[in-house]
Formats: sequence, structure tokens, C-alpha cells
Amino acid sequence: METHLESPEAEAPEEAVIAHYRLSDNKYGSRAERGAIYDAERAMAAAVEKAGVGEVDGNEFGGGEAVLYAYGKDAEALFRVMEPTLRGLPFRPAHVVLRQGSREAQSRVDL
Repeated sequence: METHLESPEAEAPEEAVIAHYRLSDNKYGSRAERGAIYDAERAMAAAVEKAGVGEVDGNEFGGGEAVLYAYGKDAEALFRVMEPTLRGLPFRPAHVVLRQGSREAQSRVDL
């Protein structure tokens, strides 16, 4: 009988940084707001890649909100790299959810 053992790394759940921004309307925000989100997303993707802490995985627009997603092995390390750009976006109210270990282990940071 053949037994396959997984390494502890394979068992570790991926952690996440999920940033939420309120936009100026109840739909997709203005063209300028979407442009600012796209620019910030590109800047964070480059910084996250350079730091080797994960990846910026995209965005969603709708319901008057923009949401940015990033994933990696350590949500706090990922957030530290992303934080200057996240705080630089002018849209408020805004907050970031750090999902650590499992969906149940979350913390919230108001921007």
C-alpha cells in the first residue's frame, strides 16, 4: 500500500487582505474613481511581487463599493506592503479585512 504524506506547507490555508472602499454613487463609482483603484492595484501588485509576500488578485466594483483582493502566506506581512497605497486612496469610509489562517480568523483595520 502506498501512502502519500503532505507537507505542513500544503496544509496551511492561504491568508488574505481584502480592502473595501465606498464610492461616490450606488453603482460602480466614477471613471476617475475606477482609474485611481486600477492605478493603486498596479502599484500594490508590483510592491507585493517585489517583496515576495503574495499576489494582488484583482478587484470588484458594484453596489457603490470597490473591493481589492490579495493573497499570501502571511496576511500581516502582505498588509504591511500594501498599507501605504491603501491608505493613500481618498475614498471613505474604507476598511481592510485581514483573513488569517481560516475564514473565521479575521481582523478589521479602518483606513
